[in-house]
Amino acid sequence: MSNSEGFYDVRERTGNPEHASVDDVVELVFERAQHPRTGHQDGHLDDHMATAVDRYGTDPVRTVIHRVLVDGTPFRTATHDLEVRNADGVRIGTIAGQFLDELNSQDGD
Repeated sequence: MSNSEGFYDVRERTGNPEHASVDDVVELVFERAQHPRTGHQDGHLDDHMATAVDRYGTDPVRTVIHRVLVDGTPFRTATHDLEVRNADGVRIGTIAGQFLDELNSQDGD
């Protein structure tokens, strides 16, 4: 979730150890890309990430996620200097933000 300044509540930005780190988000993205949740209402997000990882590899996907969540780079420009389509950068950034929210809400339980 983003805070009032529009930045994500990721540990690298907030310094709060209760917030998930970008590495936690990347790990979850890659885990779900390898093992998409079937029958889950958000299983299609896993499928989108599996497609992105298959198409671009793990390093570019990791870079886009870091640029969006930590650096605050807009989704479409997070793909700059990478062989990633802007539209896929939007998908990657959006889904990573949702996974961050999920991780942060689990940590708060």
